[in-house]
Amino acid sequence: MSFDLVLFGGTGDLAWRKLMPALFQAFRHGTLPEGGRIIGIARDDLSDAQYRELIRSRFDHVELAKRPSPEEFDRFAGLLNYVRLDLSQPQDYRRLADKLRERHAETVVMYLATAPDLFATVVQQLAAAGLNRPNTRLVLEKPLGHDLASNREINEAVRRVVTERQIFRIDHYLGKPAVQNLFAMRFGNALFEPVWRREHISNIQITIAEDMGVEKRGAFYDKTGALRDMVQNHALQMLCALAMEPPINAHADAIRDEKLKVLRSLKRWTPDAMDQHVVRGQYTAGNVGGQQVPGYRDEPGVNRESRTETFVALRADIANWRWAGVPFYIRTGKRLAAREAHIVVNFRETPHAIFGAPPGAGNKLVINLQPRDGLQLHLLAQGQQNRRDAQMLTPVHLDLDFDKRFGSERVGAYERLLLDVIAGRLNLFVRADEQEAAWRWVEPIIDRWRNDEHGPRPYAPGSWGPSASSAMIARDGFCWSEEC
Repeated sequence: MSFDLVLFGGTGDLAWRKLMPALFQAFRHGTLPEGGRIIGIARDDLSDAQYRELIRSRFDHVELAKRPSPEEFDRFAGLLNYVRLDLSQPQDYRRLADKLRERHAETVVMYLATAPDLFATVVQQLAAAGLNRPNTRLVLEKPLGHDLASNREINEAVRRVVTERQIFRIDHYLGKPAVQNLFAMRFGNALFEPVWRREHISNIQITIAEDMGVEKRGAFYDKTGALRDMVQNHALQMLCALAMEPPINAHADAIRDEKLKVLRSLKRWTPDAMDQHVVRGQYTAGNVGGQQVPGYRDEPGVNRESRTETFVALRADIANWRWAGVPFYIRTGKRLAAREAHIVVNFRETPHAIFGAPPGAGNKLVINLQPRDGLQLHLLAQGQQNRRDAQMLTPVHLDLDFDKRFGSERVGAYERLLLDVIAGRLNLFVRADEQEAAWRWVEPIIDRWRNDEHGPRPYAPGSWGPSASSAMIARDGFCWSEEC
C-alpha cells in the first residue's frame, strides 16, 4: 500500500525523539508498508539531503538498541523528503500539494506535531489547497485545548475540513503493549470477568510517576499542569479500559462507545467533596541521589509565583451497577520517587478467614506499564517459612514479563499507533465525544483551583508527593501500593 506521511513539525522534538525512531523500527522489522514516503515539514530552509543528515544526527541521541547502522539508515533515508513551509503562508501549502501530486498515494497522513493553537490554521490551509481528500488522515497530538470550550473549538474547526473517521487523536498510552494487553486480558480470557466488579474488587489505583522535573518544558508546562497534561487524557483513558463493559465487537466505535459510557458515569464532586478527594502539589528544591535539584518555580520558563500543579492525586467514582462503591485512585506527578507507571487492582478479602496472613497481603493484580511491561497476580499460599504456625499464609505472585516473553516481537507505542493510522484502524484513538466528556469531568476541578487561595501543597523531590495524598486514600481505609 502506497502512503505519504506528512510530518508537520518535522524538525521538532517529538519528531526526532519519538516519531522517526518508531518509523525506523517499523521499517527495520518490515511492518512499514512498502511504497511509502515520509515528508518532513518545517520553516527551516533545507534540501532533502540536508534533512536526511539532520535526522541521521538525531539518531545519535536515541537509545542504542533503536539506532540504525549506517547501512540501515541509508536504506531508511530513501523514504525521507522535505518541504519548507510556513504554516501561515497559503502559497507554501500549494508547494506541498505539488509534492504530493508527484505521485498519487493511496493514503496521505497529515501528522500535526505542532502547537494545538495552530491546528485550526493548518487544517483550513490544507482545505484551501485541496488537501482534504477522502484518502487524507489527520493525526492530532495532545493537548487538544486547555479546557472544554477550546477543545470544542479545535474539534469543530477540524471537522469542518475532514470527517470524524479521518481524525486520529493520539494518546500514546493507548499504544503501550501493557494497555493493549489489558483489553486482551479482560475480553480475551474468561478468567477475570466474573470477579471484575464491585462484589470482588475493593479499589483500583492508577499511578503515572516521573522522577524527572519539567526539564526544558517549563514554559509549556506552566500553562498546562499535571491535571491537563496527564489526568484528562492518559489516566482517564486507562480508567476507561479498566471499567468499560465488554464491547459488542472489536471495532473502533464499539470500543469507544463503551469508554464514553464510563466517562459519562463519573460522579461530579461538590466543592466540599473535591477538597477531600483531590490533592495537588508542587515540587520544591532538594537533594535527590546526592545531587541538588531545583524547585519547580526555579525551573527555566516557569513563573516565580507559579501555582501550577506538578502533582495530582484524586479519587474517581463511577455511578453504575458494576462499580458503585469502588473508588478509583489516580496519582501522577513530576520529580517523584521513581519513573514508573502501573495499575493495581486490589481484591476484597475472603468473607470468612480461616488462615492468617501478613498485613496488606491480600489478592491483587498489578499491571506494569513502565519501565517494564507485564502482569503480576499476587496470591497467598501455604509456605514453609513459619514452622510454628502452619495456618499462616505467605504472599506469592505469578509474574508475566512481556519483555522477556515476547522480546524483539514487541511493538512500541508510537510504532503501533503510526502503523494503525496508515492502515486506517481507529481502535486505539480517541473520539471527540470522549475528549469532551473527559474535559467536562476535569473542568470543575480546574475552576475550583482557580478560586482556591491556598495553591498547591509543596512536596520534596524524590518523594511520592505531599502527605495529603496518603491522607486522602487513608480516609477511605486504603493505602498506596508502596505504603501497604
